[in-house]
Amino acid sequence: MDYSKTVNLPTTDFPMRANLPQREPEMLKKWQENRIYTEILKKREGSALYILHDGPPYANGNIHLGHALNKILKDIIVKHKTMMGFKAPYVPGWDCHGLPIELQVVKELGDEAQKTSPVEIRKKCRKYAEKFIKIQMEEFKRLGVFGDYEHPYLTMSREYEAKILEIFGKLFEKGFITRSKKPIYWCPNCVTALAEAEVEYDNHESPSIFVKFKIDETSVSVPGVDGSNLYMIIWTTTPWTLPANLAVCLHPEFQYVIRKFGNEYYLMAEGLVSAFQNITGLKGEKNYELKKEDLEKLIVYHPFIERQSKVLFGDFVTLDQGTGIVHIAPGHGLEDYIVGIEYGLDTLSPVDDEGKFTDEFALMKGVHVFDANEKIIELLKSKKSLIKTEIIEHSYPHCWRCKKPLIFRATEQWFMKIDHDGLRQKALRAVDETKWVPSWGELRFKGMVETRPDWCLSRQRSWGVPIPSFRCSKCGKNLMTAETILYFAEKSLTIGIDAWYTLDIKELIPAGFSQTMCFFDFAALITCS
Repeated sequence: MDYSKTVNLPTTDFPMRANLPQREPEMLKKWQENRIYTEILKKREGSALYILHDGPPYANGNIHLGHALNKILKDIIVKHKTMMGFKAPYVPGWDCHGLPIELQVVKELGDEAQKTSPVEIRKKCRKYAEKFIKIQMEEFKRLGVFGDYEHPYLTMSREYEAKILEIFGKLFEKGFITRSKKPIYWCPNCVTALAEAEVEYDNHESPSIFVKFKIDETSVSVPGVDGSNLYMIIWTTTPWTLPANLAVCLHPEFQYVIRKFGNEYYLMAEGLVSAFQNITGLKGEKNYELKKEDLEKLIVYHPFIERQSKVLFGDFVTLDQGTGIVHIAPGHGLEDYIVGIEYGLDTLSPVDDEGKFTDEFALMKGVHVFDANEKIIELLKSKKSLIKTEIIEHSYPHCWRCKKPLIFRATEQWFMKIDHDGLRQKALRAVDETKWVPSWGELRFKGMVETRPDWCLSRQRSWGVPIPSFRCSKCGKNLMTAETILYFAEKSLTIGIDAWYTLDIKELIPAGFSQTMCFFDFAALITCS
């Protein structure tokens, strides 16, 4: 019996099978031929505008599930607003600059990359980006996403690049841009600085160590304490930063004690003595309390380098873990850098671009910092300065692109000052005035704005918008001004941004520039993300 004859269904012209593999391309072709998107906008001419500000994808590779989810959800919003009576134009765009594209080009070049000039790298990057703009554009169309694909915005277009420089010039003129040497996230694998927004966190195994810093017996006198066997104890999960140690930092309000362990005396925060004993397995005897004025007089020595480690005080020291005493390497930590500036310390960072020790730590010159951890632990053992070592797994910053662990390293970089002219307060007010969906996004974003450090703008790459920085080869003074930046922006609009790499330097600055007594040459080439 044919049961289909017994079902009461309406009669329609729709086929029994969807046959989507054939019908979908036909439908998309019909929409394109009839310019459906353009006709929709004409119908909404004069209506209230609804603009979806869409962050662009990288012009790098075919689209994946993340692209599809992103574009389809946004397309639903745009089409919904259109059906609600709004004029809702959607202009697709692509981020064409930056690390992802250059890394792919360098990967394709292989060993030839080292011999390829920046100009040629840039040409290949532009060609690579153009290729995937076309590919992704067709793939987005196949998703049924409506948009003005005939006039997309591209960050590598002359107009866009010139606008970046123009805005950079205005920020420079208002005092928001500065160049300084301070610790930033650095990827030794990609060989470039990273902004905080480019950092991801993942589990990572690190050596956890307790280290003895010898205290000069002449700097402390406590009845019952043998000053010749007196040590300050620090805890760290980055042994490789110890060669850059210049100080030790205590909290100004914590109670610190000297506790006897065998024949040795260890100085640490009273609140962490019990935890220290549980972790190390050591059992101590009587505590000897110290006042802050006693701590200020201490002379402390580096565990394996012949120099003193200055005693500092900072509110960032906690009793969460360790000993309540932090080893300070101003070239490898933001809080270390800040307290180091306060106390007049150098910003020592004996590590090169590839994450290897330099001549400043000749003992391990050429050794990668992560490989150096074990070597430094052995060095501490040989100096009888190591109390305890174990491997711990913890959340650690990784590069968003290569997924490998980062280091914190002091280098000369360009920054945008977040606390200049009340910018942070303006940003926080904007957060308060914005409607957040879901609501918990507000707290998360507000927390980021409240704690975000100065924005590192520079990247050590060839592909990007160059920061038009000039310096005098005689006096070393940086001669970049708002005038020279805007002049180069205008130049870029007419002849292209590659002029920075191809023209004589005199053609990149305004005629009759005021610093005529100085001889110009390029500052180190760095690119804006």
